[in-house]
Amino acid sequence: MDTFIQQSINGLMLGSIYALVALGYTMVYGILRIINFAHGDVLMVGALSALSTVAFLQRHFPGLPVYTLLIISVLLSMAVCALVAMAIERLAYRRLRHAPRLAPLISGIGVSLLLQTLAMLIWSRNPLMFPQLLPMAPIAVSRGDAMHPPAVITGTGIATLVIACLVMAGLLLLVEHTHFGRAMRATAENPQVASLMGVNPNRIITLTFALGGAFAALAGVMMASNYGNASFSMGFLPGIKAFTAAVLGGIGNIRGAMLGGLLLGLIESLGAGYLGELTGGNFGSNYKDVFAFLVLIAVLIFRPSGLLGERIANRA
Repeated sequence: MDTFIQQSINGLMLGSIYALVALGYTMVYGILRIINFAHGDVLMVGALSALSTVAFLQRHFPGLPVYTLLIISVLLSMAVCALVAMAIERLAYRRLRHAPRLAPLISGIGVSLLLQTLAMLIWSRNPLMFPQLLPMAPIAVSRGDAMHPPAVITGTGIATLVIACLVMAGLLLLVEHTHFGRAMRATAENPQVASLMGVNPNRIITLTFALGGAFAALAGVMMASNYGNASFSMGFLPGIKAFTAAVLGGIGNIRGAMLGGLLLGLIESLGAGYLGELTGGNFGSNYKDVFAFLVLIAVLIFRPSGLLGERIANRA
């Protein structure tokens, strides 16, 4: 039971990160019907920008409190990634909106490689240690026994879950109860008709990219804080898994992206926790990445629209 609780906690933490990144995929797809495969690398830019911000502040303002460092670095990294995402939309996708679907796909892959190369030149090829700004001391959430240690969670893990939940709830309120949210839904439904109603589709699309970039930056800081390092290649695999989460929940559906991210995190963590037992020790947790792609294959075969793609697609 302790193993199940521990892996469930790990899965929810991981799934909340996947969900934040998946929101960027699903919002862009909902409006433009394209997949931004450079989105995972925006996560990487966010983590490394936050790392550089913390290093700069610690060097020039050594007396700043830890939480002040964290807030400033997160906000600045979100601003940087919002600008990066807006630049990606303007330079890589705007002229390809009506091109064949293969063109924006290739453009996104090219931007992904460009961002990784630039990050390698700016921050080096080697993984960098991310400063631990939140408590990492384990907090027991179960009693455990002689055979199994208690399930634990850290202060960083708690912050990850709480912030992710607040951000996702805030996004739902933004989309469903604000003028900007109505403009997003109108643009996704029909950009031409939306423009006749006073909506500027280009502005809405750009702001949607910026919002997705800010979420990716937040996810990057969360990931780097939990794992203690950041590198130029850290965004590729989480980006693919977040795309899988978006497909699982129903690509283009905001609630689906949230649900898909949490489910994928739980599937991956529980699979990693029990894979060794189920296979007699032949396979271990190092095979955990395979679960994301098995889920993707299964969803594409048995339910291509995703879990929520048909039922409430028009509401997101």
